[in-house]
Amino acid sequence: MKIRVLALPALAAVLVLTGCQTQNKSGTSSGSGSSSDKVTIMVGGAAKVIYMPAKLTEQLGYFKDQGLNVELVDTPAGVTAETALLANQAQGVVGFYDHTIDMQAKGKCLQSVVQFANVPGEVEMVSKAQAGTIKTPADFKGRKLGVTSAGSSTDFLTQYLAGNAGVSTADYTTVKAGADSTFIAAMNSGGIDAGMTTDPTVARLTKTGEGQILLDLRTEEGTKAALGGLYPASSLYMSCDYVASHKDVVQKLANAFVKTLGFITSNDAATIAAKMPADYAGTDKDLYVKSITDSKGMFNATGVMDAKGAENALAVLGKFSPAVKPKKDTIDITKTYTTEFATAAKS
Repeated sequence: MKIRVLALPALAAVLVLTGCQTQNKSGTSSGSGSSSDKVTIMVGGAAKVIYMPAKLTEQLGYFKDQGLNVELVDTPAGVTAETALLANQAQGVVGFYDHTIDMQAKGKCLQSVVQFANVPGEVEMVSKAQAGTIKTPADFKGRKLGVTSAGSSTDFLTQYLAGNAGVSTADYTTVKAGADSTFIAAMNSGGIDAGMTTDPTVARLTKTGEGQILLDLRTEEGTKAALGGLYPASSLYMSCDYVASHKDVVQKLANAFVKTLGFITSNDAATIAAKMPADYAGTDKDLYVKSITDSKGMFNATGVMDAKGAENALAVLGKFSPAVKPKKDTIDITKTYTTEFATAAKS
């Protein structure tokens, strides 16, 4: 695959977690509770609506209610968060479920313990300049396509969409475009012709007309049309060893997150937005509310994995992933997630 990288700050410092405060757009914050229940959770883009349950749970005080001391650490991409987890620098990741499948193919055991959504919540956007020429993934050939980073879930999904349309990874250039302002800048400068991103970036691009929606994976209908079924995405995943040895802590986390998922499904976007840090909305509060409105339907109210969706995620990765494809028939999908904790939390 050809990889072109747009300038982004070095990520190494993000992984130095011990003794650090949680970083978010507002600065530092941390949960409260007993030190024995201290949990560090990496979030692959805390300001993204798809990962909103992480910060919202903290804002609502649900971690504290469970007696947990949770530190949320914001990272630019899910693959960075996964790296920290594998290096034992964090106990959990709020990121895409598909990393658990990818890691099993590489001999590592990770499990989704609370499934936030059964659809990606991603949108393939086309720049204003290319809107007339890129109308389907078949038009990706010869184009510069933006993803969060190489090896990220947006990269996985882009490879699948292109490959399913007969376009190989050698036929297009993958560009590390990040999210939010870096993604928008890449699209406006011609650094990317199209790319995969989430709200609130989608809302900003559509409002200004700088980008147009090509494929919408924020809904079940759009996801099934593009990916052949559901595709479980944002989740809390942890190492299998940690889950097995810290069941009490994992249950408390599940209790907190499932309560938050209930809050999301039972409240309107304006109420949810009001609970989030003020600077997540930036200078346009109405646009932030719209971004939550457009994406909140993706969230799973129970936190329980859809088994058929998990199978479809394996089928998607098995078609193109160099790690998963040769091992697709030996992957034990039931080891990539557990419904034990979410089921107990909602009962």
